[in-house]
This record gives sequence, structure tokens and C-alpha cells, in this order.
Amino acid sequence: MRKYVMRAAIAAASVTGLLWVAAGTGTATSGQERQYVVLYAQGGSAAAAHAAIAAAGGTVLDENTAIGVATVTTKSDAFPAAARGSSAIVGVARSTVIGHAPDDRLANNNTSFKRDAAQADLLGARAGRATSKAADKDKKKQEPLAGLQWDMQQIGATADGSQRYEQGKGVRVGIIDTGVDGSHPDITANFDKALSRNFTTDIPVDANGTTVDGPCEHPSCVDPVDEDDNGHGTHVASEIASPVNKLGIAGVAPKATIVNLRAGQDAGFFFLQPTVDALTYAGDHGIDVVNMSFYVDPWLFNCTNNPADPPEFQAEQATVIQAMQRALDYAYAHGVTLVAAAGNGATDYTKTIVDSSSPDFPSVPGEAPYTRTIPTSCISMPSEGNHVLSVTSTGISTRKAYYSDYGNGYADLSAPGGDVYDTADQKRDITKAILAAYPKHLAVERGQLNPDGTPNTPSVVQSCNKGVCGYYQYLQGTSMASPHAAGVAVLAVGRLGVKDHVNGGKKASPAAVEQLLRGTATDHACPTPPLFTYTRQVLQADGTFLTVTTNHLCEGTTANNGFYGDGIVNAKKVAKG
Repeated sequence: MRKYVMRAAIAAASVTGLLWVAAGTGTATSGQERQYVVLYAQGGSAAAAHAAIAAAGGTVLDENTAIGVATVTTKSDAFPAAARGSSAIVGVARSTVIGHAPDDRLANNNTSFKRDAAQADLLGARAGRATSKAADKDKKKQEPLAGLQWDMQQIGATADGSQRYEQGKGVRVGIIDTGVDGSHPDITANFDKALSRNFTTDIPVDANGTTVDGPCEHPSCVDPVDEDDNGHGTHVASEIASPVNKLGIAGVAPKATIVNLRAGQDAGFFFLQPTVDALTYAGDHGIDVVNMSFYVDPWLFNCTNNPADPPEFQAEQATVIQAMQRALDYAYAHGVTLVAAAGNGATDYTKTIVDSSSPDFPSVPGEAPYTRTIPTSCISMPSEGNHVLSVTSTGISTRKAYYSDYGNGYADLSAPGGDVYDTADQKRDITKAILAAYPKHLAVERGQLNPDGTPNTPSVVQSCNKGVCGYYQYLQGTSMASPHAAGVAVLAVGRLGVKDHVNGGKKASPAAVEQLLRGTATDHACPTPPLFTYTRQVLQADGTFLTVTTNHLCEGTTANNGFYGDGIVNAKKVAKG
């Protein structure tokens, strides 16, 4: 497993006193302002780091003293080289993104924002008839859209399942994502606005002048803590903790407290400083579980010694690994259970692969992706970080979703994330994705509503009760699987936790939570034969269908394998005990 390989590599680098310094490869002229993320020496003096930064010509813009990370601005081309001489600093990297949440904007085909394959496959998907015998047993106990929530039925997170025993009351779940629409009627009752934070500032354009977040919605370019201009974070929060209120859906833990720990831009990119700040904030403020449904960019995989990368890029990736691991360690040590999406690249993380997508966010003008071989020594953050539960995605039939990354020793758990091709005719069906809350203002902006407020696309569903209407959208991805597992982790904290006398609510050991999730997960064997063929009938522009096949090899045992890890999370077993 990469997470353990890289722990050894980082430790070895620390022993040798290696200083990682990354500069841009563009043609930045002298005097042009640039930003770097600086990593202080572990256990060293912040004052010494400040002095070294100032001596090198830098100014601290933002600092996380808990783990020793700072964002620095400088006009000196010599800043990285000058910093190299100080023992107070062990890493310098260009200030750039470390993660990316899939873009969910289904209505806008010509958007310049990045959309991964899992979300792109929702475009044009038809809506089949969603049926469920389990959902029809007792409709009086269910939310209005429960019949569309095959995902909750798969893990036993239903009115007759986990809700009878545990609903997560008093447990705080942090949504490290693009924001949360705290005004959504199926979220607001569980949303803690006072405890929520936004660690980001909107970025209109990138180094090439390409739109990133677009024009700022607020004069400060800092969005309120109850706003989500992407939709991804709101969907995640709803999956975990939408309440039982006779409107729309119910989440896995319908009485949990939602805390927005926004680290993602409107466009879905995640920068290093906001991400580590969100994790340390979670540790300091009594957050019990965090969900991280994003994956690494601009480097999909971070490598410390890949010969395909020039030294400055190796340095940059090594610094990202160290800084993120410090933040993960800090949160874990402060009682935070860490759950992350496995990724949507349809690749085996335990094998050598080829990546042609990185770096996909230009930190300097003209920077572009290039092709490189990725050995197994490279690491994806945060899913391969120590203490993190990596979650793969299942479809309605419980097969591993066609897009989900996997690997024997990489996958920890699995959970429903949707698979629109998991159908009898192998054609896309939107109802085989995951339904959860959607900010109304985004549905309006994206042209998905009729003048009377009803949806004009099968990807959006409306639910009303006593004159109050909420909107919900179908998404698929490991980004949707991870929140299901995080929700079950919330139930575990509710069951195992004791009163938190410092922060209020409950607190449970992350190790105990992990043990309960793994021990109660439903074992799922590899398919027979283990080399599984996915067949998709992909609709073409001329109305014909193209047959696309891919093969994924499942390795391991029934109890633990590369498709399902220790199994599909089981909310009812966790809640009932």
C-alpha cells in the first residue's frame, strides 16, 4: 500500500535533512509577485522560520502554527534558493492546488471547468423507473424521495434500519469541500453556522487568464460560510446528514450536526493552505468525522523521486505529502475520523500506471500537463495518507462502479456512489446515480428549472412540503461513496462516543470507529472471474450507441480485496450493535 511505503520515504528524507524547494518552470520575470507554501522544520521555532522567510525576501500571508505551514509571497526570484540555507525550513512549494472535486454542472456542456468521467457520463442520461420493494414497506416512516434512495437501502440506512437505533445526535461532521448551502430546507436544521468556516478566497482566473471561480460574488471575494456556488459540498453534506423532516431525503445520520469546513474553490480546486487549515480546525473544535471527497491535483499522484519529473516538481510533490500528512496526523490525534474518496480514474492504485493529466492547474503562465509513468512509490493525497479510510464506489447491483479507482491494499471500505451504466441494457440511467440536496440558485443559474420552478431535466428532482420546496440532484462518483461511509462513521461515534466536556457533543477514538466500520462491513467477494469486464453502451451525437468495454482485475479474498476493501459499509449493523 502506498501510504506505508511513503511513510518510510518521508522519514528517510527527514533523517538526511533534505530540503525541498520548488520554483516555477515558467518564465517569471524578476520582481513578479509569486506565492509559495513553506513547511517549517518539525518541532522547530516559528520565530526562526519567520526570520528565514524574511531573510530570503518573503512575507508571510497566512500561517498554520499547529503544523508549521505558511503561505508566503515574494518578488524575489532567489527566494527558494535563499530559503535552502535555513535549517528552520524543510520544504518550499509553489502555492498550488492539491485536490479537485469533480465538477457537477450537468446543464452546461461547454463549461471551461474540469469535469471527470463519472460526472460527464451523467450528461444526457435518461431517467428510468426507480423501484424498490424495501422502500414500499412502510411509506409513513419514510421521506418523500426515499424510494429513489437505493443507496440508503443498500447499506441499511433507512427508517426500518439504522434510524431505529442511532441517528448521530450530538455528533459533528466536517464537510471539507466546496461549501454547504446552509439555507437548503433539507440541511438548515442540522447546519451549525457559528462553527462553520470558509478558508478560501475566490480566484477569478488562473495564470493563463482562464476562468477559475469567475467574478467574485462578494466584495471581499470570501463567500459566507452558508454558501455553495459549486453544489458538490451541499450534495455531500446532504448524503451524510439531511434530517427526517417530511421533505426530500434523509441522510445516513439524520440528526448529526453539519459543519462547513470549506477548503475548495467554487471551481472545485483545493489549495494546500486552506486544506491543512480545515483539518487542524477540525481537530481543535471537536469535529468527530471529516469527509474529504476530493483528490489530488495538480499532481494526481505525488512522487518524491520520479525520474519523469524535474527536481523542482519532485520537491513540490514531496512538500505536499509532508504538509498534508502533518495535518492528517494532527486531526487524527485530536479525535477526528478521516474518510476520503478513492478517486474516479478507473485505475488500480497498486500497479504502475501512466498519468497524462498533471499538472492540470497552471501556477505560472504556459504550464501544461505532460505524460509520466507513475510507480507504486507515489502517493495520492488525502486518500493514501496515514489514518485515512479510502472508500471505493458501488452501483445499485453492488458491483464496483466502472469509474472507481481500486487496489488490493488501497481500498479500505466501499459504499454506494452510483453507476449509471449498472443497468440491464448497459445504457445510462440517471436514477442509478445518487440523489441528494442541490442549491436552488445553481439550478436557476444552470437553466434547469421551468418558470414555475419545476425541473426541466431528469438530473434534478423537486420535493415540496407545506409550501416549502427543496431541490435535489443526481451525482455519481467516489465523491458520493465517501459521504456514505462518513455517515456510518458518524453513527459509530454516536454509538461508541462519550460526552465531550471540552467541545460538547460526543467523542470517540478514531481507531475504535475504524474497527467498528471494518468489523461490521458486509463482505463482498471479487467477481467470478476476477477480471471483470464492464460493458457500456455510450450514446453518440448521432443517436447511435458505441459499445465500450474495460477490464478491471479484482485481487484478494472475500474478506478483503481490491474492489471492496473490508466490505460495503453497513449502517444498520453499526447502529444496532
